[in-house]
Amino acid sequence: MREFSPLDGALLIDKPAGPTSHDVVDAIRRRFGIRKVGHCGTLDPAATGLLIIVLGQATKLSEKMMSDDKVYEGAAKFGEATDSYDADGKIVSTAPVPPLTLDQLNAAAATFVGDLMQTPPMVSAVKKDGVPLYKLARKGIEVAREPRLVHIYHFRFLSYESPVGQFRISCTKGTYVRSLAHELGQKIGCDAHLAALRRTVSGKFDVAAATKLDEVLQWPVAELEKRVIPFLKLAGSS
Repeated sequence: MREFSPLDGALLIDKPAGPTSHDVVDAIRRRFGIRKVGHCGTLDPAATGLLIIVLGQATKLSEKMMSDDKVYEGAAKFGEATDSYDADGKIVSTAPVPPLTLDQLNAAAATFVGDLMQTPPMVSAVKKDGVPLYKLARKGIEVAREPRLVHIYHFRFLSYESPVGQFRISCTKGTYVRSLAHELGQKIGCDAHLAALRRTVSGKFDVAAATKLDEVLQWPVAELEKRVIPFLKLAGSS
């Protein structure tokens, strides 16, 4: 039987806004001296919430865990479109925001529920001929992108105070929530972008069980070992 160390497993991080998912991986690798560290699903730098970090032999499970469904909470700001479809981008157009009710927003959001062919935004990590799209976008180059099939299980606004609406969405992996915010604005007849995003669930894991990154980086190795979800539990073994 294969043997596992206490550091072969997963760690649930509540990612702050600012660092990339790769930055978080690097910080944990350096702090604890673990050679193999990965993550199970990228969060944009401005996004917060659940980032599953896999350590040691558990990096072999990252592909499987990355394919799990996700739940997000976020905010869409109407009246402004950006080149990245989120608040980090440059405003490229503005439009008057019509009077909107929560019912109207949810009627529009409901049209995205189900299977959806989604085109990745230019400001994304998707690669074209080996080059990430965001690097091309920085040079002002726009290229054709292949639409991808995603599935939206649930997309609903919880509150609206013009021009910002708070929503919750559950979806398959690879869904660009900022693209949905952008397209929702177009459907309503005004511009829109993603103002904030927080991942709350990935597969069977919830952000309520996660620890803030700055706290994790203060732990001694003994504390890390206690908090790691063991490989066999991740793999569904008894």
